[in-house]
Amino acid sequence: MTTNMQMEFTTADAVVSELVRAGVEVVFGVVSIHNMPIYDALLCEGSIRIVCSRGESGAANMADGYARSTGKLGVVITSTGTGAGNAAGALVEAWAAGVPVLHLTGEVSSKYLGTGRGYIHECKDQLSMMEGCCKEAYRLRRPEQAAAIVRQAIQVATTSPAGPVSLEIPIDFQSAIVPKSQLEAIQTIAPVMEAAPFIPTEVGRLLAVARRPVIWAGGGVISAGASAELTRLAELTGAAVITSQSGKGSIPEDHPQCIGHFAAYEAVKELLKQSDLLISVGVRFRGNETANWKVSVPETHIGIDADYSAFNRNYEMTHGLLGDAKSILHALNEGISKQKVTPDAGYVEEVTSVREKVRAILRETLGPYEAIVDGMRRVLPKDAILVRDVTVPANVWGSRLFDIYEPRTSIHASGGGIGQGLPTALGAQLGQQDRVVVLMAGDGGYMLNIGEMPVAVQENLPLIVLLFDDAGYGVLRNIQDAAYGRRVAVDLVSPDFVMLAKAMGYEASRIGSPQEFVDMLEAAVTRRKPTMIVIDMNAVGPMAKPFGGPPGAADAFKPKKI
Repeated sequence: MTTNMQMEFTTADAVVSELVRAGVEVVFGVVSIHNMPIYDALLCEGSIRIVCSRGESGAANMADGYARSTGKLGVVITSTGTGAGNAAGALVEAWAAGVPVLHLTGEVSSKYLGTGRGYIHECKDQLSMMEGCCKEAYRLRRPEQAAAIVRQAIQVATTSPAGPVSLEIPIDFQSAIVPKSQLEAIQTIAPVMEAAPFIPTEVGRLLAVARRPVIWAGGGVISAGASAELTRLAELTGAAVITSQSGKGSIPEDHPQCIGHFAAYEAVKELLKQSDLLISVGVRFRGNETANWKVSVPETHIGIDADYSAFNRNYEMTHGLLGDAKSILHALNEGISKQKVTPDAGYVEEVTSVREKVRAILRETLGPYEAIVDGMRRVLPKDAILVRDVTVPANVWGSRLFDIYEPRTSIHASGGGIGQGLPTALGAQLGQQDRVVVLMAGDGGYMLNIGEMPVAVQENLPLIVLLFDDAGYGVLRNIQDAAYGRRVAVDLVSPDFVMLAKAMGYEASRIGSPQEFVDMLEAAVTRRKPTMIVIDMNAVGPMAKPFGGPPGAADAFKPKKI
């Protein structure tokens, strides 16, 4: 219910005005006595959609998924203390993935801050907690400065390297009457000529003379909107393209030079050893994607990144190019084109052969799941968005054999935390409502945020959930088997997921064969309603070769001297 009553301009109004100015279209969160003025201001302003999550963790994941699928700022609103703490883990994920998220949270009344007197929802040091899980964290210290600090927080969140920024606003400040000041960033207006990035001569020479180049593409390519430029660089140089999980979509994965997310496979490691140049673009070289940095890379290494701390962080670079990946890659392409570099045809054939070899090796391990992944790719549109929680099918084949053709159509948990897939997928679906969005999740992790299921029904989101049910934590179970030969705390009793999904308003079914799966998936794509397909992994059958965790995972847990 809204009224036409004239209202004073408050801190909460200033916050919402800045969101509108930034182009925010949707916010996710849980209403509370410590953020109610902001919610009321959102209602009165009227242009921003409010999505009610069932928990703060889920709300932060939704904002994250929304930002990843759209490239826009994600916004999450939580309560104070416990509410902010609930969001912390999900904000860690946004930080790990470099996602622009603005976290607005309340605080206790300003005069009680730091007193420990027991004000409701009080936290010992909420600001430090938020600093530990975000790119930056701020506190509004004067109500009159609300617009300025919100604008600053948004700018920091969206500036490369992007990341979550938390802003806490004491509850008494939120309803404080403040001046409706106009805040404008003043810049000198002068004729501007597009200047190409300066590329050192030696870098251009190395690209021109390399006969066995490799490109390693990360999430920075996606963030910079540089997929077309990266693909052109690969074609101009004949380079093999390895992608991180975050970099999937940097180049269409049916491209003959795209090796994909197979860096730790032996054939790819051998290719890297014999390479004469590595060009890394916006990639972190995460431990779980490089067998804890045991994958060797060429001595000659050109690194492109917008983050100062990326240089020599995990692998030494001979040349670091700091800046926007799209502009830098464009300049590199222009320079190579002028030199008329001709790729080595024999090397390009070798790259294609390695690409096919690693896929064939993986396919041999899948057993009945080969038909499932092929059915998924055949049934789903090319621009479908695949969100992957941490589960055996997603880790083994969902991240490698399900080809991704476009940027922002592959989303996974960069930080490795389980259970974030459902709310992340909900956010992605809300950001791309005309697309098909599919979540791959396991029964163990899915339970962590299962309370967010009704959001799909309430918001009319046609999310498709593929729930792979193996009655436990499959990834950990397999690592324990490989490391210890015994299991602990990994076997679970779960609910009847079909009954549970139907109770929450989903279409739901349980399948026990690849053909049943394909039939149900086709129906779900056509139906465009919230759907859950439970894959009974015991009925489908085991993989031909058990998954023992990421390369080196089992060995890391065996007793050893350090």
